[in-house]
Amino acid sequence: MAETPESSHKVHDDEDSDGDLKAGGRKGNGRIVVFAILSLLLLAGIITLVLYLVYRPFHPHFSVVSVAIVSLSNSSSPFNTISAAVQPTLVIRNPNSRASIRYDRIEMYVTYRNAPITSPVLLPPLIQDKDTSVAISPVLGGPAVPVSPDIVEGLAVDRSFGVVPLRLIAVGRIRYNPGPFRGRWSSLYVRCNMLVAARTGVSGPVPLLANSDCSVD
Repeated sequence: MAETPESSHKVHDDEDSDGDLKAGGRKGNGRIVVFAILSLLLLAGIITLVLYLVYRPFHPHFSVVSVAIVSLSNSSSPFNTISAAVQPTLVIRNPNSRASIRYDRIEMYVTYRNAPITSPVLLPPLIQDKDTSVAISPVLGGPAVPVSPDIVEGLAVDRSFGVVPLRLIAVGRIRYNPGPFRGRWSSLYVRCNMLVAARTGVSGPVPLLANSDCSVD
């Protein structure tokens, strides 16, 4: 039987409807996949944030509790130099209850009025457990260090008054190991101001005249 225009139109309508349903199904499946991926990314972000807040490490605390002047002298002939050997006792506290700390390539030296007066001393590597404190007492000294005439004159004046402002510097690298994780190495820069009562000719332990807490970056 010949196909009438009306029946032909119905067949085309049915085919179009089937195509629309298939296209709609594909779009619906695509939305589900996108929604699932976004949900997984959101969940991963929440988990990462929670782990960061739980295991986020804090900088260690450094403080100088005592200082001994082994030797300290200045000379202007034939060159302007300072010869110094200083032994600070430094307490390092790890405030993290969930992270141990590893220190490596730590160099320490002493400055006076921003001028180094001791050569850098390399300290041995140190691993510090969670929520613990450790004391170190390195002797920082070496050959005479060349300085400007102003530094030599300033040290002579300060020693005559018995009050010498020194600064302990520590540079190196540090790594936090929070819980089951292992952090990356990062730089460490410590500055400790030490105002000491050191007169000319005096050696041995000297009083600290001010708070000697340190800044840590």
